[in-house]
Amino acid sequence: MGIQSAGILLYRKKDGQLQFFLVHPGGPFFKNKDAGAWSIPKGEFLSDEEPLIAAKREFMEETGSAVEGDFVPLNPVKLKSGKIIYAWAVEGDIDHETIFSNLFEMEWPPKSGKKQSFPEIDRGAWLYAEEAILKINTAQAALVEELLLKLT
Repeated sequence: MGIQSAGILLYRKKDGQLQFFLVHPGGPFFKNKDAGAWSIPKGEFLSDEEPLIAAKREFMEETGSAVEGDFVPLNPVKLKSGKIIYAWAVEGDIDHETIFSNLFEMEWPPKSGKKQSFPEIDRGAWLYAEEAILKINTAQAALVEELLLKLT
């Protein structure tokens, strides 16, 4: 089986409009990228792991907050890399200003032999549908669009 990820599309209603919680990847590669770089909180899981349990774990690792509620399955999406993302939507709220992410380590600068740690997620934001679709990874935009259809 190929690489697969599981994630959560958290949403809320504010002033009668839907907002979606997205995260921006940390590290030097994404530092100056915005449109198309954002994502739902997600991460890889193994075939013997329950995808929804993995999605909840990844949400906690990337935001520092647990998420519970009535999870609505969304259709899986396939990234250009071939990775399949399984996602669930759930209504909830989180303070995007106080999230904190786990760290990853990589050689930086390249070929320097030096290892540095970076947060997996450097920030989160609540976005209205139009902006969320512009900022999220192109393949993941289908998750936002599907949820909009289910909720309206």
